Amino acid sequence: MTKIGVFVCWCGSNIAATVDVDAVSEAIKAAPGVVFATNYQYMCSEGGQAAIRSAVAEHGLTGVVVCSCSPRMHEATFRKAAAGAGVNPYMVEIANIREQCSWIHKDKAEATAKAIALARAAVAKLNLDRPLTAPETPVTKRALVIGGGIAGIQTALDVADAGYEVDVVEKSPTIGGKMAMLDKTFPTLDCAACILTPKMVDAAAHEKITLYTYSEVEKVSGFVGNFTVDIKKRARSVSVDRCTGCGVCSEKCPSKRAKSEFDQGLRERSAIYIPFAQAIPNVPVIDRDTCLKFQTGKCGLCEKVCPSHAVDYSQEDEVITKQYGAIVAATGFKPIGLERFDEYAYSRSPDVVTSLEFERLCNAAGPTKGHLVRPSDGKEPKTVVFVQCVGSREASGIGAMKGKPYCSKICCMYTAKHAMLLREKYPDSEAYVFYIDVRTPGKNFDEFYRRAAEEYGVHYIKGMVGKVCDEGNGRLTVRASDLIENRQLLIDADMVVLAAAVEPDPSARALATLLTASMDTNDFFTEAHPKLRPVESPTAGVFLSGMCQGPKDIPDTVAQAGAAAAKVIGLLSKDRLVGNPCVASCDETLCNGCSACERVCPYGAISYETKTVVDRGAKDERRVASVNEALCQGCGACTVTCPSGAMDLRGFTGRQIMAEVDAICR
Repeated sequence: MTKIGVFVCWCGSNIAATVDVDAVSEAIKAAPGVVFATNYQYMCSEGGQAAIRSAVAEHGLTGVVVCSCSPRMHEATFRKAAAGAGVNPYMVEIANIREQCSWIHKDKAEATAKAIALARAAVAKLNLDRPLTAPETPVTKRALVIGGGIAGIQTALDVADAGYEVDVVEKSPTIGGKMAMLDKTFPTLDCAACILTPKMVDAAAHEKITLYTYSEVEKVSGFVGNFTVDIKKRARSVSVDRCTGCGVCSEKCPSKRAKSEFDQGLRERSAIYIPFAQAIPNVPVIDRDTCLKFQTGKCGLCEKVCPSHAVDYSQEDEVITKQYGAIVAATGFKPIGLERFDEYAYSRSPDVVTSLEFERLCNAAGPTKGHLVRPSDGKEPKTVVFVQCVGSREASGIGAMKGKPYCSKICCMYTAKHAMLLREKYPDSEAYVFYIDVRTPGKNFDEFYRRAAEEYGVHYIKGMVGKVCDEGNGRLTVRASDLIENRQLLIDADMVVLAAAVEPDPSARALATLLTASMDTNDFFTEAHPKLRPVESPTAGVFLSGMCQGPKDIPDTVAQAGAAAAKVIGLLSKDRLVGNPCVASCDETLCNGCSACERVCPYGAISYETKTVVDRGAKDERRVASVNEALCQGCGACTVTCPSGAMDLRGFTGRQIMAEVDAICR
């Protein structure tokens, strides 16, 4: 018979202020199987855990119920305490009388009655629990980082410096990401390339890091510690081993009408190109959509002029399969498209640019060699209007939102930076910033914003830009409101810069499907717990780094990259991983082979095979479900789908769940 001890936590005043903990511990003593019950101020403390160990030894407990906060908080703590006292850790149940009881009730009598009911339910389930043994699996000592921006690079370097092999997969021809496009970084205004390029070089030179650029993850299978990943290496049509990066092919290429992705379409590039001077690898790639050789079968000039004979038109895409113990998603972001914001004349005037386009115009390696000029006529702008929150903080209302409901976090700071750069280049220019609120919560950020307004003379106007009119003579008219002065403004501008909202890279959702990772409604990856596990995905072995998880600046991105690397190192440092024993199992005598469970399993843990099944003394060849316990995450989807009741979940069987329901309804 199960001997159960019940421990009711006060949680300070979180529970005790609303629940009569003495009444709960006294009432639960009458529950079947309970031989001991008590309450304590902080069960998760060392004293509380010592009380559990002492009660186990004194009363010979075989099961423990802790009435406390959510099992997401301290289930592992109490399981460890029970295991230390000789009780199977899966003979521990948590009755959540904080979030599910004290936090949502004001009447003490009502809250106490509910707490007793929840405690009874946990005891009823524990009476049907059976000791479980967690499986162990070996760990592949290699990590995969998906994305080669600053987040991916920093994560890879930190993991590699700990002595583990790391592969970085980047879909672009070079690593560097969006940070490589920037001119200066806030709040120090130091050169972005000067910070990023050494890290790019370190990543390329590191003996533990392998770069797969111009590549994409095509398939992911397996589980934490043992992932199998197919990586598709797209054909560059140039040999990485032979190319010296001399650039002769790009110079001689006759097809130069493609828009440069790196320069945001502000200049044209050749069909064979290196994205930027510091690109790694410093090897060109042929854009087959614009290459005359691939489109018409003629030309081939780059192959003829290449001194290293590196151009190879016969290259084909290649798929390689690798094994990994951990995967880090670092897919980054992109600015939202502004096609739906016609009021700003972005699609009609070349002098209305996004903030990232403004960065390229300021950059010494940009399309204008760092000379900030109007895209339309190459003249120096004298009056520039910066519009904040374009597509950010869109209030929900009638009809579909054009933008995003969240704050993009970085726009206030980079707009201040842009206004300062403008005033540095042209001290006689005028900079107007229209804002809803100025949000500068980072270290030295508010000082940076104040410096823009007070030292550089940037005009900050609290108000909204209603419309930007292209007058057709190279002039822009900005119609706006000043909410402080309560007046309408009409500004003749040479350029308008739109602080576009940021959103996850389009590849994120497809990748989340491959990784069986969770995403929020805005397609950002969801962390396992926003406070306690901010860089872990709910999918074991998958970690998050950078802006794939939410808007953040470079310092926060680098910090999160280091945190993700620490989690990866902790995982890879283990020789074997302890798995979850609460997995699905199939009663083969009930299974009718319908495949319903296989179709709903999000982890691909269920397959079907033909077996000889002995049912009530009779042998029968049947097609029955088989569960891969290493892949199963215990989600329970199969148990509710199975029409014959053959699928059940260890530790959460149908009998156990119904016992809880009966106890509550009693």
